[in-house]
This record gives sequence, C-alpha cells and structure tokens, in this order.
Amino acid sequence: MSKPLILILGDQLSEALDVLASAPPNAVVALCEVKAEGDYVPHHPQKIVLILSAMRHFADTLRDKGYQVHYSALDDDDNRQDLLEEAERLADAYGCDEIRVTHPGEWRLLERIQRRGTRWRLFEDSRFYCSIADFGEWLEGRKRFRMEDFYRQMRQRTGLLMEDGEPAGGQWNFDHDNRRPLDSDLVFPTPPRHRQDEITRDVTTLVEAHFGDHFGTLEGFNWAVTRRQALTDLRHFIAQALPDFGTYQDAISDSEPLLFHSRLSASMNIGLLSPREVCEAAQTAWQQGRAPINAVEGFVRQILGWREYVRGIYWQRMPDYKRENRLDARRGLPDFYWTAETDLRCVRRALEMTRDNAHAHHIQRLMVTGNFALLCGVAPAALCDWYLAVYVDAFEWVELPNTLGMTLYADGGYLGSKPYCASGKYIDRMSDHCRHCRYDVKQVTGEHACPFNSLYWHFLDRHREQLRGNHRMKLIYGSWDRMQEDKRTAILDQAGKFIDSLTFEAAYGKGDHANGYRRR
Repeated sequence: MSKPLILILGDQLSEALDVLASAPPNAVVALCEVKAEGDYVPHHPQKIVLILSAMRHFADTLRDKGYQVHYSALDDDDNRQDLLEEAERLADAYGCDEIRVTHPGEWRLLERIQRRGTRWRLFEDSRFYCSIADFGEWLEGRKRFRMEDFYRQMRQRTGLLMEDGEPAGGQWNFDHDNRRPLDSDLVFPTPPRHRQDEITRDVTTLVEAHFGDHFGTLEGFNWAVTRRQALTDLRHFIAQALPDFGTYQDAISDSEPLLFHSRLSASMNIGLLSPREVCEAAQTAWQQGRAPINAVEGFVRQILGWREYVRGIYWQRMPDYKRENRLDARRGLPDFYWTAETDLRCVRRALEMTRDNAHAHHIQRLMVTGNFALLCGVAPAALCDWYLAVYVDAFEWVELPNTLGMTLYADGGYLGSKPYCASGKYIDRMSDHCRHCRYDVKQVTGEHACPFNSLYWHFLDRHREQLRGNHRMKLIYGSWDRMQEDKRTAILDQAGKFIDSLTFEAAYGKGDHANGYRRR
C-alpha cells in the first residue's frame, strides 16, 4: 500500500482540503517552518507570527482528529530550512513513496515542485469558488476580460444575492452608493481582542530572534491564529461593521486604521475561513434585515468577484505576467516606504498603519501608497516586493495582479480599464489627511503645493502616447491641453524637482521582476 507524505503549506490551514479528505490511514501529514519562506522578501513580523502560530495550532487540531503529524519547527537542528528539501527529508525518514501537496499560491513554488519529478503529486485547491481550469474556460474566446462580467456569472452560478434569477435589489452592482467620505460623528466598532496563548507567545519570541530586523512592529499583534478566533472576527464584522461597510468602504481616516473594514482576508487566505461561509454569512445578514444590500453586495463582490478573478488572472498569465512593465517604470522604491519619514501626511499615515498593523485597507493601498508609486514611476517589481512583504494578507496570487495590474497599470490595461492615478483632490475628498498636512492640497505649484497635484500631471504628460487613446482619459488630456503653456511648464518643473528630492532604492532594469528582492 502506498504511503504518502502530505505537505500542508502555511496558507492551506483547512481541514476541507481534498488532499486531507483523501488521505489513507497510513499517511504522514507534515507542516514545515523554514527560514527561506520567511525572508525571500522581508515579510512583516506580524505576518510571520500569524502564519507560524496558525500552523502550530492547526497541527494540534489535526493530531486531535487522529492524523499522524510531523511538525518541523524553525529551530530544529535537522531542519533543512527549505520547504521542498525538508519535505523530501521527512518523506525519506518516514518511508513515504509519494509527496502530496495542494496547488500552492505562488508560481515560484509550483515551478519548483514541478521540477522535482514524479514523486510529487499536486491536488486541486478546492477552497475557491472557481477552479483554475474553469476560469480558463471562461476566458477562452472572449475579447474583453472584465471582472464585472465574471462576477455576474459567478452570482448566477452560486445563487448568491439572486432572487428568481435576477440580482437582489434589482441591480448587479451598488458601487455608486459606496463612495461616501467619513462623517465627523461616526463611531467605529472595536475589533475583538484575541488572547495570545503559549503557542503564540513562543512564536513571537522565535520571530523576534530570526526576523526582528524586518519592517514592522510586533507590539499590538491581534490576528486570528485559530479557526475559533477567525469565526469570532467573522461574527463581529457581520454584526458590527458590515451594515456601514458599503457606504464608507472608500473612505480614509487619519486616525482610524480599520473603519468598517473586516480583518477577514488574512483568515481566508491562510484557510481558517472559507470564502463560502463568509459570503453566506453576509447574505444571511441581508436576508434577515441586519445589513443593507449596498453593503452586502459590495462585500460579496470583493470576494466572489474580485478575489476569484485576480486569482484566475494570476494563474492564466504567469509567469510572463510578473515581468510586465508597459509604462517602463524603472525607479526603485522611495526609501521612506521603510521608515514612514515623509511630510506627505496621507502617505505617512498609511505607512505608519502598515508598520504597526501589517495592514492598510484597499483604498490606502490603491490610492495612497500605490498611487504615489505610480506617479513617481516606481518599477512594478519594487512595489510588488514591498506589498508582498508588508501586508499580512498578501500572497502572490492575490497581491501581484492587484499591484502590477490594478495599481500600476503595468499590464497595459488587461486588468483595469484605466490607470488609478489621482491628484490630491481625490485624497482630500475621501479623507481628513489634508487638514493635518504641511502641504496645501489646493495648490499645484509653489513651496507649499501638494506634490500629488503636480505629479499627477507629470505622469499624464510623460505617458501621453500610451494613454491618450483611452476613451476614459480624453477629458483629462483635454484639460491638460487647454492649460497655458507656461502653467504646464511650471507644473512639470515642480514635479521634476520633487522627484529629484526623493531618495530611491536601486533602479530596476528590464529583466528585474518581483521576488528578486533587493534593498539598498
């Protein structure tokens, strides 16, 4: 009888995995902590604590279920410190003739596994609504690949927020209702505080010893490391935050990092929660009158629509997608992304919240740190490495398309129909940052002018040839063309001087791509 070693990766902590459900009684289940997975980019210490603590708790759960489990701890003397080499060492030690593993979430691992030979056997990751093969069939023969089309098909397939074959509330998308800036009298829900047991405390000590030089603090760690804690977060979000999530999902606060956003993406991405139970919980809240349709639809769209869509794009377009750089952006990352030492209030607060929480919500990522990197011409590889490193929920299948495609428009519009570039006006409209900033958001040139304003026009001017044919950009270029020439010159000079005042990491060339991490 064949005896398999079943390797469970740190973002696959779910009992529902097919590789576990089909395991024979003699199978050995292995979970491996290895140094290489903690520092191929300098992952935020909170992210590493989350994954390692969740892995150790999950190993205990599997033992309680009767599985034979081997756990390789980071500081074991015989640990090979490489995931695949450690798995092969364990397979030899236990006399296993096959190594089974669920399809990983990063191309670098899949490629390595496929090179190891027939001893390795891949299983489908059944945690998603849409398989990689099904997404490929959806793409086949299409002239446009927009998420909205995919999302509507997924709604019809799953029945989520559908009534008699029609979308609940009479329309597919309530995005126009979900763009309100914060009101001054809002009170935000306080997330549950999770108790740190001995396992988490031990992991924290371990991470401080091995990864203490990485960007980010461990003080205030409060991520769910067990399924029970993740379910507590889910119940809290549905009851306390979901009702207002939709209306204010695009708003930004100078003082409140979470607002009405959930903390569920990390739990879903490592397997403690399934997207199905999360979406169904939101739908139930709407059916019971506990949350409005605009909030529930907006939340479900992020999971059933966008999350599934970007995963499909990632696996259909890799590995070439990772090297896309259609705007030929070459600059390294501004140094202050690692220090938060900048006078740009919006950027500084996003960086400080990232440092302290390993988290920033999607508008901070897209329209603040991402927008700034886009306007300054930061190379996709540089920003992708940074986002993958610093955010607790960042795994490459979801991070790379969001960063390279949506944030930086480096795929030339495959993922998004236009660049998400914006001047300071957008940040002023959606946040309270500008009232605390030393720069004046109403000024475009001059000593006190908001740098976003001149950088915005500088970006549009230097990419005119690529973007002027985009129908969504015609009005913007019309405004630029109607400006007096001396005004345009002053704006471009203002932006150029600001960029020259920044310190960037080493430049990226044409051959560089994400995860070839380097830092000056």
